[in-house]
Amino acid sequence: MSDSLQPGDRVEWESSQGTVKGTVKKKLTKPVEIKAHHVAASTENPEFLVESEKTGAEAAHKPGSLKKIAAKKRGRS
Repeated sequence: MSDSLQPGDRVEWESSQGTVKGTVKKKLTKPVEIKAHHVAASTENPEFLVESEKTGAEAAHKPGSLKKIAAKKRGRS
């Protein structure tokens, strides 16, 4: 999955509140701190920074926890 996800892709994942939808912001390939949480990403074990559509919150997720979904349909003008 990690090779197929790109920034801008729409994804969904499971959380304690249920299924969450959001957008991939970037692929993380080195350790980083997100909201005081250490993300142990590396080239061999990348993670993805995603933004929730509902709350705008950002979090890192392992590739196996993300499922790519169809882009959001735009409304008519």
